[in-house]
Amino acid sequence: MDWNLRTIDWNVTTVDQNLRTIDWNVTTNLRTVDWNMTTVDQNLRTIDWNMTTVDRMFSWEIDILYRYYGVLSLEMRIKLAIQIIQHFYYPLLAAVGIPVNILTIGILSREKCGLSKCVTRYLVAMAVADLLVVILDLILRHIPIVYSEQFDFLWSFHVCNIHGFLLYAATDCSAWFTVTFTFDRFVAICCQKLKTKYCTERTAAVVLGTATVLNCLKDITWYFMLTGWYSLINSPWFCYAALEDSPVWLVIEILHYILNPCVPFVLILLLNALTVRYILVLSRARRRLRGPRHGDSPRDPEMESRWKSIILLLVISGNFILLWSVFLVFSIWNRMAWLGFQSVYLHLHVQEIGFMLQLLSCCTNTGIYAVSQTKFREQFKNVVKYPFTFFVKFIK
Repeated sequence: MDWNLRTIDWNVTTVDQNLRTIDWNVTTNLRTVDWNMTTVDQNLRTIDWNMTTVDRMFSWEIDILYRYYGVLSLEMRIKLAIQIIQHFYYPLLAAVGIPVNILTIGILSREKCGLSKCVTRYLVAMAVADLLVVILDLILRHIPIVYSEQFDFLWSFHVCNIHGFLLYAATDCSAWFTVTFTFDRFVAICCQKLKTKYCTERTAAVVLGTATVLNCLKDITWYFMLTGWYSLINSPWFCYAALEDSPVWLVIEILHYILNPCVPFVLILLLNALTVRYILVLSRARRRLRGPRHGDSPRDPEMESRWKSIILLLVISGNFILLWSVFLVFSIWNRMAWLGFQSVYLHLHVQEIGFMLQLLSCCTNTGIYAVSQTKFREQFKNVVKYPFTFFVKFIK
């Protein structure tokens, strides 16, 4: 019995020694792994989109991308490249967006571009909304996020919920003003009986005012759902949330993205499709009627005027759809992922590209008017040349 106990004790001792050996090896390996991970973390400073933990210094991003390009994954390379581009892109966009929208408002307000007062109202309203988006979203939101160290003072301003309300209201107005303009052109081209009553300056003012009030009432919920503290994180909301874990938050946010940009997308595509279909059918009908009588004069001034109008409409609508599409896709995917429906993974740099393109849409309408409208182009040239001509006259 004593021999068996000694044998068991020897076996236990051997097992204990083996376990200690295994434990030492595991500890050594874990320490080695931990040391390696610490070294890699110190060298690469692994990138996270959470702006509260990332130092977005421009020189640091270039240095990391240059030194460790071969080590970084493709996703990290793209993220770093986007961050570097944003340091140039956002200030340049702000420097262009502010003056071109102000010039557009001034030129259109003079009503010397050959456009009806009704159309002028819509285009001026769209330019004003775009200007507000450039100020509230680009200058006061995205630039502080990119240059976070230079905007640390924002932590002392507890007005983020007010900023959020104004920003979302301006963004929604920018989108819905495009919808109202599209509907106005649809009525003017396709509904001749309703045209005289609806396509008036007074109706345009009522429609734009109603859209503004409804968007403000819808977006006032953000004032209560967000706190006054800036988080400086580039997410769909950029303030610290008050009700983020509440189901009320999820419902309101989903409704927010349904009403903008999902519904505007559907309405713009539908109205443009109906308008183009009507123009094509009417054009074929008029060509058949005019053919035998006006074989020597195939030009149709009325159809040419309608085609010019539809070109302006399609270019503005197409610009909106093209530049908002990435933001729309990511917003839908993100909300569906929250609900547990996630079939395709989208990296967060898709969201960044969506923000960049969405903000670009607020600066492109001036170029569209300059290309498609001869009189607007002439007025724009005169305004740009005026300081130089005044300077020359002053010297003389």
